[in-house]
Amino acid sequence: MTNAVPPNKEIANWALQVIRLLYPEQSSKMYTYVHQLEAEFLKLEAELRELLDATQGHQNHDNKQIAKSFFNGVPEIFKLLNMDIEATFAGDPAAKSEFEVVRAYPGFYAISFYRIAHALHQLEVPLIPRILTEYGHSSTGIDIHPAAIIKDHFHIDHGTGVVIGETCIIGRNVTLFQGVTLGALFVHKSLQGEQRHPTVEDDVVIYAGATILGGDTVVGKGSIIGGNVWLTKSVPPNSKVYHTQDVNVHSEKIGR
Repeated sequence: MTNAVPPNKEIANWALQVIRLLYPEQSSKMYTYVHQLEAEFLKLEAELRELLDATQGHQNHDNKQIAKSFFNGVPEIFKLLNMDIEATFAGDPAAKSEFEVVRAYPGFYAISFYRIAHALHQLEVPLIPRILTEYGHSSTGIDIHPAAIIKDHFHIDHGTGVVIGETCIIGRNVTLFQGVTLGALFVHKSLQGEQRHPTVEDDVVIYAGATILGGDTVVGKGSIIGGNVWLTKSVPPNSKVYHTQDVNVHSEKIGR
């Protein structure tokens, strides 16, 4: 098997250790001195190299340099995640603190795995990025492909059933609610490598159950997409897209 890799649990555990070093709120282990943190990051860098060496499809690469490059990029991952935390705390009235977001919010958990997986994907690491996002998917119900491009201040509220496809591009300050699908209009193997998924520009909110499909579909900056909308064509900036059907409520007093 040319793509043999270490067990999924071992790979996910490595990523969890990275996340917990960045956010000790998720761990019972505390570090008093900077040199202790440095030692832990060096240990995780060595573990990543071992994972890459054990991945058959990556045995002829400079895995030492790849591991080093990943950890050189960890400050940027941390910066992006901090902005995601800010967006979630600012955007959710139920959030009492940023500590609560880090410790309890499934959206942040899934985004954490995505940010790590995406960094590895950019370094052309095979399969491991997908294993990481699928671990996040199985834990939260939020499915984000590691190749998707997602900028800062990203917020997923509730989150269950969210799907973000491989070639999706998401701008800054975007909020998705549960059940949102950013998918392909149709699926065929010949489309591999082409943009099949939508582009969502900055400052967009997409409400629960909305489905947005197609690589040519662009949701313009500042738009609001209402719940359960089915969208397969672009909308200009500052659009509001919603269903117009009436909901009628009849109330009658029943005599006794």
